[in-house]
Amino acid sequence: MLFKQPPKAGNIYVPYEDRCGNESIVYFTRDLSAEGICKVYERVNAAICGKIAIKLHTGEPHGPNIIPSAWVKTFMEKELPDATIVETNTFYDGDRYTTEQHRKTLEINGWTAFTTVDITDEDGTAMLPVKGGKWFTEMSVGKNLLNYDSLVALTHFKGHTMGGFGGSNKNLGIGCADGRIGKGMIHAKNGNDWGVVEEELMEKIAESTKATVDHFGKHITFVNVLRNISVSCDCEGVAAEPVVTPNIGILASVDILSADQASVDMIHALNDRHRKAMVERISTRHGYRQLSYMKELGMGNDRYILIDVDNNDQRITAADAVQGVVDFKG
Repeated sequence: MLFKQPPKAGNIYVPYEDRCGNESIVYFTRDLSAEGICKVYERVNAAICGKIAIKLHTGEPHGPNIIPSAWVKTFMEKELPDATIVETNTFYDGDRYTTEQHRKTLEINGWTAFTTVDITDEDGTAMLPVKGGKWFTEMSVGKNLLNYDSLVALTHFKGHTMGGFGGSNKNLGIGCADGRIGKGMIHAKNGNDWGVVEEELMEKIAESTKATVDHFGKHITFVNVLRNISVSCDCEGVAAEPVVTPNIGILASVDILSADQASVDMIHALNDRHRKAMVERISTRHGYRQLSYMKELGMGNDRYILIDVDNNDQRITAADAVQGVVDFKG
């Protein structure tokens, strides 16, 4: 029997057969490389035009698990030579808290060797409307984000200490909110800067994401790289928990919910040993609420057609996609 909608409890995973509604297309490759990113991006880039921003997590100093800068360099050279990487400063006090600190970290991690990174809140903030939200009517983002016509969310899919997992939703919801106002709106509760947890946090992240997604309209697309998947976010840098989840591949879709849902489904499709750490991290933080709330907000579909671009565009399942994965590093 199908649920009328997925449960609101963020510690409950909803199997594919218990979902209802329309399906979106998600493209998948096992090719974990710059060429693999290009391969799936080319399937979802039809509406990417004008002045283009690439939102990715550039990492803390020497972060071991971020998408390699060499991959991004090749991807940009082949697909988006005139695009700009965009970032925002952090809410926590660390090596990306101020613009000056952030630029030093960008240099350490190799980004400035081949491109310019626009720290979008360096010159101030702007408010974007949140349509249909219950927590926000607007969200504060880096002002410079509004200078772009299209956005490519290039996301390292991994765990997250507070959010359970970090996919495209976290990349945009936290990553586009400016470091002081927007991120504070998401995290703060009753005067405590870090007071929001579980369902409320997941819902606030999704509402923040919706502001950015709605702003770009059809001129946005999503690529999730499932590699070096620690239960820790890249914001933990060298202190991240060891990687104990196999590398899987790269997903792409024009539907943010389908991209993140397919990524989570692939984690669940792993064997017990390989999925244990990530499933525990997501469920204990109520991270599944990211997915169900995005669906409630009308941000996409949690049902999808998964296309294997490595094998003549065959339709496959998440279980097919992870069959045979064994390595922890790549």
